[in-house]
Amino acid sequence: MQATLVKETSSLKKIASTVYLCQLLTFLLVGFPLLVGIAINFYNREEALGTWIESHFNWQIKTAWIALSGFAVAGILFEMNLFLSIATLITTIILMVYRIVIGWSALNSDKPVDNSN
Repeated sequence: MQATLVKETSSLKKIASTVYLCQLLTFLLVGFPLLVGIAINFYNREEALGTWIESHFNWQIKTAWIALSGFAVAGILFEMNLFLSIATLITTIILMVYRIVIGWSALNSDKPVDNSN
């Protein structure tokens, strides 16, 4: 039983690492990996229920929604005010990088993410 749980946790940890990588690649590949990461999270979310890795899946999903919302707001503001659009985009990118670093660091330390942020 214990060996199965360790193997399952290891598999989920690899999935979470893959999603963090997808989120990081979003900056190079213009958002597409972010959508792939969300799909991976939702597809595997049920397997993570009740494990410490569930907090990472929730963290990653919230990161993706924050990023998509920020990018959408920046796009809308682009029509009205270039400065506000750029400020929103920069803020979204900084927040996304922060959440990727915090999450991936916790994952590598085999700790859950504090979802209060």
